[in-house]
Amino acid sequence: MRCGVNLIQNRLILKQKRTILIKQLASESGFNFCGIAQATKLDDDARRLELWLNKGMHGNMHYMERYFELRIDPRQLVPGAKSVITLLLNYFPKEKQDAGTPKISKYAYGKDYHEVIREKLNKLIESIKINVGEIHGRGFVDSAPVLERTWAQRSGLGWLGKNGNLINKENGSFFFIATLITDLDLEPDAPFAKDYCGTCTRCIDACPTDAILPGKIVDGSKCVSYFTIELKDRLIPNEMKGKFENWAFGCDICQDVCPWNRFSKPTNEIEFTPIPGILNISTKEWEAMTEEKFKSIFKYSALNRSKLKGIQRNLKFLQPE
Repeated sequence: MRCGVNLIQNRLILKQKRTILIKQLASESGFNFCGIAQATKLDDDARRLELWLNKGMHGNMHYMERYFELRIDPRQLVPGAKSVITLLLNYFPKEKQDAGTPKISKYAYGKDYHEVIREKLNKLIESIKINVGEIHGRGFVDSAPVLERTWAQRSGLGWLGKNGNLINKENGSFFFIATLITDLDLEPDAPFAKDYCGTCTRCIDACPTDAILPGKIVDGSKCVSYFTIELKDRLIPNEMKGKFENWAFGCDICQDVCPWNRFSKPTNEIEFTPIPGILNISTKEWEAMTEEKFKSIFKYSALNRSKLKGIQRNLKFLQPE
């Protein structure tokens, strides 16, 4: 009997030590926050996602319809998964764009975050293998059907705001979220249970296209970011004319007005240093830019999602008739 008790205690101690080690390695790999949740099926999220899709709030983002079962159960993505590790990386910039220039979302000021985070994830996975041993796991950053904000909340890293973003009480919402699903048996963090948005409706009131609805529902098909990035080669509907408030790529309005972002701290990630010139390119310079120059300046930028053609289309739409 005593041997059985000792065995259980030893396993718990090992689990705790491994959990502490994982968080230490995450920090050493360059991530700002690390939280852990037990890998399980997200039944509530499944119902919400299905309703959201049925209402067509994903617009032309048809990829959201695919791999439904994978989105709601990490064990479908990684067989034998026991833990979901959520990692946050701050991208809040020190610098601001020049007034009057076409607005670019802050997340795109520097190097494409996919590349930056992928490198950090690979470093973390290798560090875990060196310190723990062979593991099975996969790291994701917008590269698979993962409900990363839900996992972040379940990992104790913050709550979901009315604008759909994860909000961290100490540091706001300007974070990239990465997910590592693994078969490591780790000690889960307590979910973040409280909602500190309260009665505040600043993000809802400030959204120029009424994309943020009561009940923490964001109609993706009405979001400025959807029109300026996801819509690709399609024409922007005329009823949106005059509502973009000079946003040419993405939109930060709901984050900029959020009171919790007064606690945002500038990132220390050198890869997110603004690309030379990105903060002060005028409308005329964008319109006159050639493909060759665009590819030279923004070779490693997230702006490649829209490409020069998309940005110039957006700028044309911004012009008064």
